[in-house]
Amino acid sequence: MVTPAAVSEDLPAKYEVVIGLEVHVQLLTASKIFCSCSTQFGNPPNTNVCPVCLGMPGALPVLNRKAVEFATLAAMALECRINEVSIFARKNYFYPDLPKGYQISQYDKPLAEFGAIEIDLKGSKKKIGITRLHLEEDAGKSLHEGFADSAAKTAVDLNRTGVPLAEIVSEPDMRSPEEAYEYLTRLKEIILYTGVSDCNMEEGSLRCDANISVRPRGQKEFGTKTEVKNVNSFRFVKQALQYEIERHIGIIEAGDRITQETRLYNANEGRTYGMRSKEQAHDYRYFPEPDLLPLVVDAKWQSKIRLMLPELPEARRQRMIKEYGISAGDAHTLTLTRSLADEFESAARAAKNPKRVANLVQSELLGRLKEQNLELEQSPISMAGVTASADLVESGVISGKMLKDLYDLCFERKQDFLPVYEAEGRPEQSHDTSALEKLADELMAANPKQVEQYRAGKKTMIGFFVGQVMKASKGQANPQLVNEVLARKLEG
Repeated sequence: MVTPAAVSEDLPAKYEVVIGLEVHVQLLTASKIFCSCSTQFGNPPNTNVCPVCLGMPGALPVLNRKAVEFATLAAMALECRINEVSIFARKNYFYPDLPKGYQISQYDKPLAEFGAIEIDLKGSKKKIGITRLHLEEDAGKSLHEGFADSAAKTAVDLNRTGVPLAEIVSEPDMRSPEEAYEYLTRLKEIILYTGVSDCNMEEGSLRCDANISVRPRGQKEFGTKTEVKNVNSFRFVKQALQYEIERHIGIIEAGDRITQETRLYNANEGRTYGMRSKEQAHDYRYFPEPDLLPLVVDAKWQSKIRLMLPELPEARRQRMIKEYGISAGDAHTLTLTRSLADEFESAARAAKNPKRVANLVQSELLGRLKEQNLELEQSPISMAGVTASADLVESGVISGKMLKDLYDLCFERKQDFLPVYEAEGRPEQSHDTSALEKLADELMAANPKQVEQYRAGKKTMIGFFVGQVMKASKGQANPQLVNEVLARKLEG
């Protein structure tokens, strides 16, 4: 077999990659999908359990209405068709963390179908189809310990058993790991806007299974696929897909055949390992769940759920560009999360110049938050503070340099802008022309060589003098006035 490292760089041009993703999103309900047990993450093992989720004889499931509403809302946001009648089914398989020996899911009659997400990769837009969105319960979790020595053991935590999931299955429309990454980014963004999940990958609220195959370019039939299971970061999904592409091509080039199987990605080693042969649908012996009636989400209920649908990210970006005159780049950054967009719009509506607010959020606020590894919610400067600072700059009360210094103090003292501005004595730019002329004369006398260079035609030398004046005035001189005074003085 040819290893991925041995594959020639020009070989991928001969092949086409086909990728489809299955994403499990934990719905943000307080209780499980078929019982009243808590969905709280981090509780002691096997404490969020009851006879229903433990699969005890005679225990019957009762469907969580909120889980249905959340899944339907997500499906609407993903442009899916909602099926008025859907059927729960038993997916039968044995696994230590599946106490019932089956998982309640949906099979041939899911809650929703035929959706789409538009991705934008380097200015090229493409629609990725969504085959289906269906409801199902989660399984438990196996914890493997001590396998490096003789004390190896596996423990089972059933707290997750019965946690409500929406499984979102894409069409095999993606043709590169980059497209898959972009699709996942847009999907997570939309789900977060709806509020139906926190999409916390570290806590397992969003997990991705990636299906990949490779075929000669121009061939219509799909190649043999492999599935990379339960990858817990978008970056790792991208890396795992890249590894699998190279592995598939290496095997094909060596004249061997791909084995259809489920694989796991080891992020530390940057490679995948075989886990088990890939199951077909018939291996699960699906049949309708006898303890649950068909799920009916009629037109009236759908109308009520649709009222909960927020303005989604792409539509919001286009509106904000028109309404506030901001750039597409600014709009994209300011709508990455619903909370950031809400706070920006609240500030922009109160500001003298919304574009300046957008610039300050991008250039001053988000940069500092990233440097200190802080989320927006942890910012010492509120959006009201950003608005106040933007208005002060807009009206010429403070300069950009003064604003930067004040923002630094806000982060240093962990205080909002206005309290810091007040504590610093409400500093203002100097508009004293006579004082600036005197300072300009002193600096020109101290730097005759630079004066001669300017007068000999090197007009960019004015920047040197502007910097010196701003430094001498501790950033409090009005930059426009400084430029006017210096230009007049240097011209002689």
